[in-house]
Amino acid sequence: MSRFAKAALTALCLTVSVTSAHADNLVQTLTDAYAYSGLLVQNRAVLRAADEDVAQAVSQLLPVISWSSSINTQSPRAPGADRFTGSLSLTGQLNLYDGGANRYAVAAQKELVLGTRQALRSAEQQVLFRAVQAYMAIISAQEFIRLRENNVSLLQQELGAANDRFEVGEVTRTDVALAQARLAESRSLLVQARGDLEQAEAEFEAAVGREPGSISSAQPAPVSNTEAQAIAVAMRNHPDILQAQFNVAASELSIARAETSYKPQANLNAQIGTDFNGDIGNSVGLSFGGPIYSGGQIASAVRQAVAQRDQSRAGLRITTLAVRQQVANAYAVLQVARAQLSSSAEQVRAARLAFEGIREEATLGARTTLDVLNAEQDLLDARALVIQAQVAEVNASYAVLVAMGLMTAEHLRLPVQIYDPSAYYDLVEDAPPALSRQGQALDRVLSAIGQ
Repeated sequence: MSRFAKAALTALCLTVSVTSAHADNLVQTLTDAYAYSGLLVQNRAVLRAADEDVAQAVSQLLPVISWSSSINTQSPRAPGADRFTGSLSLTGQLNLYDGGANRYAVAAQKELVLGTRQALRSAEQQVLFRAVQAYMAIISAQEFIRLRENNVSLLQQELGAANDRFEVGEVTRTDVALAQARLAESRSLLVQARGDLEQAEAEFEAAVGREPGSISSAQPAPVSNTEAQAIAVAMRNHPDILQAQFNVAASELSIARAETSYKPQANLNAQIGTDFNGDIGNSVGLSFGGPIYSGGQIASAVRQAVAQRDQSRAGLRITTLAVRQQVANAYAVLQVARAQLSSSAEQVRAARLAFEGIREEATLGARTTLDVLNAEQDLLDARALVIQAQVAEVNASYAVLVAMGLMTAEHLRLPVQIYDPSAYYDLVEDAPPALSRQGQALDRVLSAIGQ
């Protein structure tokens, strides 16, 4: 295999040995999601298929050479005639002029390839953002389990204290029953939290391609741009907008291609052949022709291409507005998450002071068991809000990157072999035949990818 094909194979396959993970951080999770994602494998194959569309369009500009043979017998056979007759011929054809139709087709397919590359980037964003959400879901579930376990332990202490006070007549059996009910509820919520963790682990395996290891904490993505700056970046960089722009360019070229159907065509034809007697004959000719009347088919095809161009332009406008809205929404969610984190941290501080004070007052008989349980529930709710706000802030920060079109392995600088979308295209753009060295190298590349 040529050096070029080997480089392409490296860029295309991206094979990484799978090892059991003992510890996870967010960077490692994103790296593995990029390396093992079936969605990315699927979209890379879609891109290779689009690359082949360019090769097939290029092949229409090249000569076509074919062979044919025949053998015949006749019964009854004329006196002196050969029992069998046959021929072998080689025919070549080359399009000399088609009004530029094939060249427009090549140019349009190239635009569509560029658009498909952006679709691959969009899929990459989906894969990486899903991995972030799956990672944070495990952190959230684990934190809630710890919170519920602490709550069960605390309520067991409260139940023990309520029983002790009941024994000495300081509280009634109702207070004991309240503590028992809260403890039973807390144990039920602990079971639910453990079930949530199992679901989060299943989602992690689906998103990343392996089971999670020991999860460490994660920080929000650095998002220093203002909303206006983020929108400006998204307008230049978001894959959905770029794909829509390439689609518009391809549709413009399709109009020009459709209009070439009004123009004449010129073809060069050549043939050489021989029969059973060894007689050789050959011919070379030029053919010219063009439409006179087609029942309105050509005009209809042009109008259809114009309508499809208008559709692509409208799609670009819709996509642009949607991306603007996505950026604005992502920033709003991020600001809300940051505000909630700040307020919930203050709420935890106040709720802890209140709980400790009410519990102390309860030992002096100034507060009831219900007051203590309610204060403990307020503290639990405040701590839960902190967990939710922390997870929401991380998710929202990466959602901003998605909205800007920057949630990619390259932008995040993940330690992974970055897929080169042009590697396969460079191998096929000249439409190499199957028996050429480049064609055979392509067969080996595809064979390795499919393993």
